[in-house]
Amino acid sequence: MGESARPDVRIEEWDRRALEKETIEAKLVSREAAPSIRLGSSLQHVDDIEYRRVSVTGEFRADWPLYLDNRPSHGAAGFYLLMPFHIAGSERYVMVARGWIPRNAAERMRVPPLVTPSGTIEIAGIARRNAARSLSLGQDPLRPGSFVQNFDLAEFGRASTLPLQPFLLEQLTDTHDGLVRDWPRPSSGAEMHRGYAFQWYALALMALLFFIVTGFRNGTR
Repeated sequence: MGESARPDVRIEEWDRRALEKETIEAKLVSREAAPSIRLGSSLQHVDDIEYRRVSVTGEFRADWPLYLDNRPSHGAAGFYLLMPFHIAGSERYVMVARGWIPRNAAERMRVPPLVTPSGTIEIAGIARRNAARSLSLGQDPLRPGSFVQNFDLAEFGRASTLPLQPFLLEQLTDTHDGLVRDWPRPSSGAEMHRGYAFQWYALALMALLFFIVTGFRNGTR
């Protein structure tokens, strides 16, 4: 039996994941209560800004959309629309996760017409170190309009040659574009991992009691 299949290893892994989620939740609660950061030309440090509320003025670069694939929402298949946002009064950009789009059931790669605000606007969002990752077997070089399984900020910077802030901004502002902005909470799932660990503990206890009882009966006989 492999090391990863041992119950004690699995329990330790679930406990570790639950602890990670609980640590993230504590950090989220603390940083959500902090004042909003106004984004400008200064380069931010991702450790300082992660999970903070951020506001920024500028305009979208509609010629460089990306589609983060295989991102279901409430059981429906779909993807996230990512787009660079030029920060006003600066040469720098911030990559914005604008929202979720449902997949076309008949044509998997078909994208509905996008509504992108034109001109200078102000948006607010939550800073994330990166987008949640999914299983990937590799992908083609990035180009405008690419569907990607995972998003790497450094890779996008090289492909687009845009100077970027070192984080992703999950947009909260309603820009009347029809996109869904029900972002999953990074800390969700702690209860699930604790539940898995509890089930293993319960099964182990039941197995121990079974062997004790059957051993006692065999000894009596």
